[in-house]
Amino acid sequence: MLNKLGPFSLNDISLNILFGILVALLILSAFFSGSETALMTLNRYRLQHLVKQKHRGAIKAHKLLQRPDRLMGLILLGNNFVNIAASSLATIIAIRLIDEGIVNLSQEEIILASTTMLTLAVLIFSEVTPKTLAALKPEVLAYPAAWVYTPLLKLLYPFVWVVNLISNMLLRIVGVNASKSRQDSLNKEELKSIVSDAKNLMPARYQNMLLGILDLESASVEDIMTPRNEIIGIDLEDPMDSIIQQIKNTPHTRLPIYKKSIDRIIGFLHLRTVISLIHRTDFDKQSITDNLLKPFFIPESTPLHKQIQSFKSEQLRIGLVVDEYGDVQGLVTLDDLLQVIVGELVTEEADVKEQKDGSYIVDSSVTIRELNRITQWSLPTKGPKTLNGLIIEYMETIPEAGTSINLHGYRLEIIKRDENTIKLVKFYPEE
Repeated sequence: MLNKLGPFSLNDISLNILFGILVALLILSAFFSGSETALMTLNRYRLQHLVKQKHRGAIKAHKLLQRPDRLMGLILLGNNFVNIAASSLATIIAIRLIDEGIVNLSQEEIILASTTMLTLAVLIFSEVTPKTLAALKPEVLAYPAAWVYTPLLKLLYPFVWVVNLISNMLLRIVGVNASKSRQDSLNKEELKSIVSDAKNLMPARYQNMLLGILDLESASVEDIMTPRNEIIGIDLEDPMDSIIQQIKNTPHTRLPIYKKSIDRIIGFLHLRTVISLIHRTDFDKQSITDNLLKPFFIPESTPLHKQIQSFKSEQLRIGLVVDEYGDVQGLVTLDDLLQVIVGELVTEEADVKEQKDGSYIVDSSVTIRELNRITQWSLPTKGPKTLNGLIIEYMETIPEAGTSINLHGYRLEIIKRDENTIKLVKFYPEE
């Protein structure tokens, strides 16, 4: 008989007590199920922070999670034990109900009914509800549970060890070593996603600074340089009057000095060294060449973080970017590198303007990395460095104004162009 346990008879226990024990088993099952989800969904980085703050519950939870195989073995051992016990007890109660004439059903019918009701009770009260609560608020259950599991693991360690031994042997067959501690580490892209999602935790300018720092390692000077055709410099072959006017009117403090072509650069001129000389009658081209700084050349593939270190060690602020053949491709300054981190150092008209309807008006000379950073888009950064270059590569021609394009999943319209470049683009809101 199911209601006999050796010399002890369950008939000696009232149905009310049996129902109470069944409810207690369901509560225990809910605890095991909820705590399992809570401990496994804890934010590991917040957990490590609380450990450093000497939070005792966090310390115990962190120690348990160092060996998740042991923790899972303990939880599942307890959960399965109480669920099986609840199932057996439900069957005993069902038979007692028949024996005592409380229900008028056959044994098969009452067992089927009890199994169905217990399944629903376990599913709703011992699985879905506690696990949902634990997933939404894991710390509420995880840290108190850690206080329970720490001594329980010591008490039941022989049983847990046997279960884990068999389980780990099976895992080794598929190449998994469960004895090694799991290392929670973020790669750079995951860290960038976390920073991008932290809008409510920090001002946007600090968020952009952090994203800029994370971009230093993956971006090269080619991504931020002033293109060759936009370099402002002085050609020593020009008349002296023209050279003096350029020196007086330039907004820059350092200018490349060359002969006929930027590829024939002879040095950089710091205007501070000659500004007091230009009014002298003996000021000539020789006065300029006597005050030149040696030109500094930078391979176009140099990572930004290395170039910052290079500028620092060489005590320089400007350099020319060259390709593998030594031809000048652009110019980069220390200010350009700092702008990657802190943004524009001077207030200028924005290259990317968000409209009220969610669209963007974009100057196509903007770099793709900068556009992605401002808009949180994912336009490809391999290949062309500017939006203009990306569109022309995609279309294999320079599209006319009014042309609409679906560029890598982003719908845009060409607003303005000239003979050889696209000037202005409108990105429509994402549907």
